[in-house]
Amino acid sequence: MVSVLFVCLGNICRSPTAEAVFARDVKAAGLDSAIEIDSAGTGDWHAGERAHPPTRALAAERGIEITHRARQITRGDLTRFDYVIVMDRSNLANVLALTKSEVERAKVRLFRELEEDAESDEVPDPYYSGQFAEVFEICERASAGWLAHVRDKHGI
Repeated sequence: MVSVLFVCLGNICRSPTAEAVFARDVKAAGLDSAIEIDSAGTGDWHAGERAHPPTRALAAERGIEITHRARQITRGDLTRFDYVIVMDRSNLANVLALTKSEVERAKVRLFRELEEDAESDEVPDPYYSGQFAEVFEICERASAGWLAHVRDKHGI
């Protein structure tokens, strides 16, 4: 089984959206038994909370239910997951600071790096900007790139 962890700051907006969109795409491809998906935040202040209400509402409008509860990334996640996909350069620096080997560092990647025609390598934080719809659209585009990559790399 291939395992993918999406990471943002508080784990209530961007990473749960990426997790839910990727899970929808994985299920549509018939690969939900081959790919494990989760999300986490670099901070712990929202641990145990559901995704931010506007995030859940927008996902629901698009037929996706976000049931994830926020949690903070752990050292164990860096060994457990094959991919640790972060939303921005701040998340990248924070997660890389947790790594202890080149193998772990190689797992940490920016979400938008596989988004076709990405205008930036960062996903804006809608908690502060209000760009919930834009973030959802970014997640849909980047998810497609990551699913293609995982399928190709792992032959599934």
